[in-house]
Amino acid sequence: MANILLAEDDLAVCDFVRRALEMDGHDVVQVHDGGEALERVMSPFEDFDLLLSDIRMPVIDGVALALQVGRDKPDLPILLMTGYAEHRDRAYGLETLIKGIVQKPFTLQDIRAHVRAALGIE
Repeated sequence: MANILLAEDDLAVCDFVRRALEMDGHDVVQVHDGGEALERVMSPFEDFDLLLSDIRMPVIDGVALALQVGRDKPDLPILLMTGYAEHRDRAYGLETLIKGIVQKPFTLQDIRAHVRAALGIE
């Protein structure tokens, strides 16, 4: 299936999401801050089908990450996650760059459905 870069600083959420996506047959690479996510996305040695990122993260937050990746890799689908309403508002205007925002807390079914939609899988 897809090769997904998961950027999430909460280790429990990261593990939960990784397991959910692996259940659907995806390969998941985990990073725990936006700086590392940006390095991995920009690496010529890696090719991702989706960037799934929390908005609130250390080093580079998810909105700044989405802006940079959207500029440099416009064909890479981006899906953001947040548990904070005010962070959701920060993503306002990014509709052309991102495939959606997943509101935390979410269920296995929620995150799997959002990822399928972002990847164009029915």
